[in-house]
Amino acid sequence: MSEPLINKVADSGLITLDLASLLPSNDIVLFDIKDYLFMELILKEKDFRAALSALDLTQYQDKIVGIYCSTDAIIPMWANMLITAALEPFATSIHFGNENKVREQLLLAQIEKLNPVDYSEQRIVVKGCGDTPISESAYIAITQKLRPVVKSIMYGEPCSTVPVYKRKI
Repeated sequence: MSEPLINKVADSGLITLDLASLLPSNDIVLFDIKDYLFMELILKEKDFRAALSALDLTQYQDKIVGIYCSTDAIIPMWANMLITAALEPFATSIHFGNENKVREQLLLAQIEKLNPVDYSEQRIVVKGCGDTPISESAYIAITQKLRPVVKSIMYGEPCSTVPVYKRKI
């Protein structure tokens, strides 16, 4: 009679942390300043204010908004502030950057909110190679957050990990 199969990964006590699961599911909508510039390069304050006033801001309702400029125009800081002031009553949150940069900012904020005590004395595998791109900054942040309290940190999948940190006893 053969012995039953034992799932050694499930019995290992490893906790897999998928950073992609920390990303919000809300849509990210981009606000490209270029569309409100004269010849897509020059910000004329009066025209810019008028364009913002005429904009239907309900399209940003309950959305995460990334403010950026896709051209090489010089944008004064107050322009970002004006856009933010207009969007704030509608948007869930407002960030500076393209979609990848906004996702990175959101993920870093979620990592910051994690309570390291929840992972105290645990063996953690930070999942790699997923469908959602995760920035290097997020891997650095989660390592900094967890290293002081965990037994070990590994990268990859439970069946194939790369050791990153192991507390010396």
